[in-house]
Amino acid sequence: MLIVVVDGMGGGLGAQLIASLTAQLGSRAEVIALGTNALATNNMVKAGASRGATGENAVVVSLPKADIVVGPIGMVIPNALMGEITPRIAEAAATCDAHKVLLPVSQTHFEIIGLESRPLGVTIKDAVARIIDIVREKEGR
Repeated sequence: MLIVVVDGMGGGLGAQLIASLTAQLGSRAEVIALGTNALATNNMVKAGASRGATGENAVVVSLPKADIVVGPIGMVIPNALMGEITPRIAEAAATCDAHKVLLPVSQTHFEIIGLESRPLGVTIKDAVARIIDIVREKEGR
């Protein structure tokens, strides 16, 4: 099972996701980091990703291989994350066959109406729990 975590800027969200996923899943899944910049990738690899790659082409080439893709909702919106999500990245993330787990992280140029404001740590915990459920479903448990 291949879980791909996509993040940009400083990679803080991705690093938290990776640390929690690797701690809870162990060898049941490979967790890799795809950063839109080198700092994000480096921080996610330091958090426990088995490997990482950086930039638009790395993201576009790697996403089709994933079973699960997780990251901020902005990864499917062109020009999100202060422009780090290129139209090619957004299209690749939105159209890949992987199960997508998107975290509703605020962006300055769009709003998601109907979601309650919650601490990011709670949202990450819920996302990790859902990913573990998906892994179990795919394993046939």
